[in-house]
Amino acid sequence: DPKSYRDLSKPVGALDDDRLKKFVERYDSFEDDVMPKFHYGSHYSSSGIVLYYLLRLEPFAGLAVSLQGGKFDHADRLFDDLPGTWRGVLSDMSDVKELIPEFYYCPEIFQNVNGFNLGTRQDGKVLGDVTLPPWAKDAHDFVAKNRRALESEHVSARLHEWVDLIFGCKQRGERAETAHNVFFYMTYE
Repeated sequence: DPKSYRDLSKPVGALDDDRLKKFVERYDSFEDDVMPKFHYGSHYSSSGIVLYYLLRLEPFAGLAVSLQGGKFDHADRLFDDLPGTWRGVLSDMSDVKELIPEFYYCPEIFQNVNGFNLGTRQDGKVLGDVTLPPWAKDAHDFVAKNRRALESEHVSARLHEWVDLIFGCKQRGERAETAHNVFFYMTYE
């Protein structure tokens, strides 16, 4: 079903029309003598985002612990609920993260195979395996379905649009502005 696919012609921040309006308003009203205009104050990819998703696997768990001063971050901020993470990516003004390649080949990123003590959320939930969408039987099924979607005719016919946003002609400049794809200037350095 084509409606179940993300629109690859848009950056993550532009997938929800209401949120995009807020980003455009901020962009249009931003005036600074030093800083250039931007739609998004954070980037779609960073080492922190990779550690967020790969926190259940070494060496990434150790790196995440180092980043947080010797312990895992607060449980409420850890990757624990994929549907909830996706809702945040579609609605939170500071969350425009993309998926990482492991979503398409590594089911272990969703399983606490090392038995790490990831803490307890404020609502009392003890963190373990990542909660997956209801259409996935388990982590292996999720990754297999994700990979089939990535390799589908639908995505193959549109993937070049995403590549233009991330690596190509819509990454910077006038075409990036038109595509609502301008990030805070320091994220490009």
